[in-house]
Amino acid sequence: MRYSGFRVLREGLFGHKGWKPAWRDPAPKTHYDIIIVGGGGHGLATAHYLAKIYGEKSIAVLEKGWIGGGNVGRNTTIVRSNYLLDGNEPFYEFSLKLWEGLEQDLNYNAMVSQRGILNLCHSDAQRDAYRRRGNAMLLNGADAELLDPDQVRRMAPFLNFDNARFPIKGGLLQRRGGTVRHDAVAWGYARAADSRGVDIIQNCEVTGFRIEKGRVKGVETSRGFIGAGKVGVAVAGSSSRVMEKAGMRLPLESHALQAFVSEGLKPVLPGVITFGAGHFYVSQSDKGGLVFGGDIDGYNSYAQRGNLPVIEDVCEGGMALMPMIGRARLLRMWGGIMDMSMDGSPIIDRTPVDGLYFNGGWCYGGFKATPASGYVFAHLLSTDQPHDTATAYRFDRFRRGYLIDEKGVGAQPNLH
Repeated sequence: MRYSGFRVLREGLFGHKGWKPAWRDPAPKTHYDIIIVGGGGHGLATAHYLAKIYGEKSIAVLEKGWIGGGNVGRNTTIVRSNYLLDGNEPFYEFSLKLWEGLEQDLNYNAMVSQRGILNLCHSDAQRDAYRRRGNAMLLNGADAELLDPDQVRRMAPFLNFDNARFPIKGGLLQRRGGTVRHDAVAWGYARAADSRGVDIIQNCEVTGFRIEKGRVKGVETSRGFIGAGKVGVAVAGSSSRVMEKAGMRLPLESHALQAFVSEGLKPVLPGVITFGAGHFYVSQSDKGGLVFGGDIDGYNSYAQRGNLPVIEDVCEGGMALMPMIGRARLLRMWGGIMDMSMDGSPIIDRTPVDGLYFNGGWCYGGFKATPASGYVFAHLLSTDQPHDTATAYRFDRFRRGYLIDEKGVGAQPNLH
């Protein structure tokens, strides 16, 4: 069943009785060629591209909860490709191009809104760093514009330009960046994957891996054993706990990341804005709420909730950037679990167990990477070779000294 404007009008005339479930609710089979552990955005995208691009036929996605209930429904919806390093920028630009054609690909309204993202700079050194990053973006086919203070003021006159503790020196603008409705991404990929025969099995928690003679044979689940030729794991903040069941210890830490939304307001923000003198980022949802966030909680945690000191820190950043935010009431807040890698960049690679593959360590960047992550993970699962844009995301980069450290803070996951 394809969605269209005509179909919406027709169903409206006949009481909306013709809609069908967006995806099936199948019982698990005894064996699949490929099992994806994790029914978030990355896992569902992987299944979709496995079926559509690589022609795989026997695929299952196992989700311990419900579709859209994990990190994919708990983020701040921002998409961008404004990275500096060669190991990252081509991958995220590939992802942004997939975002631009996502709704046509999935036949689903994911509310892709390329309203732009503006990274503010507050010192001469930071402006020089943004100039360098913008040039790296241009060299990799992305768009980038370096704005002076007057251009920033015309775009966002409500920012704190006068008597500011951190004067605004300009900003780096990527007009193709923006926001996407997060849970709609999960629903769209689930529906598209299901239409190509993928079994999406909810309330099916993986409790162990069956490994014989160094090769994975399947997974033990809360609904019994399911055999598999290959198993791909994409479970975000639960990566360490799940891979521990396969006898692996990962170079990751899990931290809680909080996000917030204000009451609904009239349109005020032209796009996404980030504060360069602190960790604060803000956009405005289609409902009018200001959606914002900041740093992760400093301690390791698997809880989908945060603490008051981080709330205070985020609100201080918002007040320093745009004092008017102090007049808005906070509507709600929530938390997600970030799997923070040692260099702030992801891992997409085969594991020492034959037939077992891993996708994780996304830190703050998981949502914006969803389409490319699924595409390159599907490529790896189907061909056993890394995709051209993901050759740097290997486990052994830590041993070889080929870290991809955008922030330059070293092996400090809590600082990335």
